[in-house]
Amino acid sequence: MKTQDFLLELGTEELPPKLLKQLSNSLSSNLTQQLSALNLSFGGVVSFATPRRLAVLVSDLQSQQEDQMIERKGPALSAPAQAVEGFAKSCGVDINALDKRELKGTDYYFFTQEKKGSKTQDLLENIVDTAIKNIPIARSMHWGDLDFNFVRPVHWLVMMLGSDIVKANIMGLDSGNSTRGMRFTGEQAFSINNAKDYQKTLLDKAQIEVDFDLRKQTIRTQVMQVASENNATAVIDESLLDEVCALVEYPCAFSGNFDKRFLKVPEEALISAMKAHQKYFHMLDAKGKLLPAFISVANIESSDLSVIVDGNERVIRPRLTDSEFFWEQDKSRTLASRIAKLDSVLFMEGLGSMGDKAKRIEKLSAYIADIIGANTKHSARAGLLSKTDLITDMVGEFADLQGVMGGYYALNDGEDPVVASAISEHYHPRFSGDTLPCTKEGLCVAIADKVDSIVGIYGIGHKPTGSKDPYALKRAALGLLRMMIESKSQLDLFGLIKQSVKLYEFDEEIIQDIYDFIVSRLEMYYQEQAIDKAVVRAVLAKKGSNNVVYDWHLRIGAVHIFVQNENSKSLIEADKRIRNIFKDIDSEDMAGGCSSSSQSISRRKDGRDTNTYKDIEFTNQFDKNLLNACMKFKRKRDEDKQDYLVIIDALLELKPAVDDFFNNVRVLDDDVELRRDRITLLWEIMISFSYIAEFSYLSK
Repeated sequence: MKTQDFLLELGTEELPPKLLKQLSNSLSSNLTQQLSALNLSFGGVVSFATPRRLAVLVSDLQSQQEDQMIERKGPALSAPAQAVEGFAKSCGVDINALDKRELKGTDYYFFTQEKKGSKTQDLLENIVDTAIKNIPIARSMHWGDLDFNFVRPVHWLVMMLGSDIVKANIMGLDSGNSTRGMRFTGEQAFSINNAKDYQKTLLDKAQIEVDFDLRKQTIRTQVMQVASENNATAVIDESLLDEVCALVEYPCAFSGNFDKRFLKVPEEALISAMKAHQKYFHMLDAKGKLLPAFISVANIESSDLSVIVDGNERVIRPRLTDSEFFWEQDKSRTLASRIAKLDSVLFMEGLGSMGDKAKRIEKLSAYIADIIGANTKHSARAGLLSKTDLITDMVGEFADLQGVMGGYYALNDGEDPVVASAISEHYHPRFSGDTLPCTKEGLCVAIADKVDSIVGIYGIGHKPTGSKDPYALKRAALGLLRMMIESKSQLDLFGLIKQSVKLYEFDEEIIQDIYDFIVSRLEMYYQEQAIDKAVVRAVLAKKGSNNVVYDWHLRIGAVHIFVQNENSKSLIEADKRIRNIFKDIDSEDMAGGCSSSSQSISRRKDGRDTNTYKDIEFTNQFDKNLLNACMKFKRKRDEDKQDYLVIIDALLELKPAVDDFFNNVRVLDDDVELRRDRITLLWEIMISFSYIAEFSYLSK
């Protein structure tokens, strides 16, 4: 089978940097889907993306479709002549050209035809056109008087099979083998001789690395090298690095400086100004302090780099001056004096103002502090002031600094440092993998803030669905669970929700719904830790009235370890076998001579503890061994009721006795007394199995 490499390159105006990777991946995916749909085989697929181009290289693309045998089943031979004629006409043949074949006892007409495979070159125009049109674009552009639209105007199109040009006209562009280099340096336009040479040609002719990841690594290396030359460490934010990579084709990193006086402004404000507005990387000295310097990446190699450096230093100066001005202006008013103004800032339609929210957070923070051992006064104060920095000039300009600036302003106002820290960290965790609040007081406010948002938004009917979560309640719930687990908090989740519902004065009927929604996010939390959903469900099925998330966490960890042990499979199957035995025992079966056992089982089903199994006297050694193993387990369990790892080890020690029992004993013995005692013992074993989790959820 003959194959050739296929190259597609679409040249455009500068593409949106935050969408570049998404556009590139979508084009590549759409193209391969089209090829597969037409039964065209291919080898590797490589995507390329720069600010001015999207490209895909498909290696070893099949040059022609395989011939296919087309077969259509028609009406039965007994069908009316009109139906048969219609079928033949739709196939483009005479009735005599139809085959007759028996199928499941009935004779039918069939049309069979061999279809010659098309040349790949003849199919590519439609394939590429469809692949480009299917790229999801929220806001497309029109240009000139053309009917075409794309995320940005398009300027050139390269389509090649090996060294041959694939003739096509897409979005008004005639395909060719000519691409473009940098706008102002080097060769402005040049040809590609062979599809497989695309990447090398761009690098040789224009010093453009079209591979996004390789270009990104080049930028990283350059930034680190520039920092080293300045005896500093560059802080490389991955999202910023991606954005810079999407802005440059020919990266050239350099450093610049700014006035030391700006270091009097909180460093987060300076960093935000450099990153958000100028896409600069900041540098730290050996002590981890911000340096009055930055690293930028130019899209050109200049013979006089000082001109570019000077230009960037002039551009950053007014940005930092603005930050300095906001800082000085905001300090002229205390956070406490801004509380009243929060009443004019809407939290959400139907949920009142940010002032109302701050008052709820204040009360909820105090409630949480009393439970987890934080300072109640400081927690409440931090909760009340937590949203006041939203109406400062600095946060108005740099929204990502909310909370952070509140901490700085609180210290400036003379608030207790504990209060300031709690304010600054109460938005954490902001995303998956983010750090948690470091202080107990910060934890109180962070938990209160997330619970208040979840309860409020859920309470007015904006509950998330499987595909839609416009208010990010799932992320908030996950963050809440992380805090309760990783801080080892003894908070009762149901009680916490109830307290928040009470502050909103909502109907208490919604408490259970919100509780179930938050608990459902646990599976996602443990999925990131590669813990099976069945383990999580097994523990949650046994939680009962225990609503302490950290206790569930300890159980889940123990059960996860349990199922990794090879011996667990036998115990899980034993639990399943025992449950099946009890399904077969009805009230009549338990009557008469089995009354005491029946009473014992009935009481346990009602939740009351009885110890009748301790009084059983067996003569069979296998019965005795299981009874002794059961009593030994219960002693260990009672000594360490919440040391679930110890309890899991004790459960695993039951295995030999359980296996021997089932291999050598008939449970439903004809001897009624013996039968009663064995059933009572198995009931105790089943209770032992379900002390931490419901083993039935672990059975495959």
